[in-house]
Amino acid sequence: MVSNGDYGVPGSLAKVLADVTAERAAQDAMWGIQDIADGTGPERTEAADQAKKDVSEAAREGLLTWRHILLEEVLEAFAEDDPGALRTELIQVAAVAVKWAQALDRRDRPAAAAVAVTGEQSSAPHGRR
Repeated sequence: MVSNGDYGVPGSLAKVLADVTAERAAQDAMWGIQDIADGTGPERTEAADQAKKDVSEAAREGLLTWRHILLEEVLEAFAEDDPGALRTELIQVAAVAVKWAQALDRRDRPAAAAVAVTGEQSSAPHGRR
């Protein structure tokens, strides 16, 4: 089965990516182009390896959370110093963050469905209506 990435909330992937695009535009408006060092490298491999173990353990115990998954991806990115590999890891970080945001939308499905159809969000945070 091929998925469009919406996982139960039609339009959710497009909505989350539009939100990310708007945030990036806001960052550019606030900070402009930023050419700063990556600050990553193999000296952070131990933390990435520990995060992988934490994910495996949490999954084995039935306690896996989005925090575990995103932290593992972030720490894997932090351990890279090759620009190509770092970019790959950062795309994985972004993808997990997007999927987590979609999971939040799915939890509040009536509101998320309205967002997908109207493009308008309630001012109340998810789950606090």
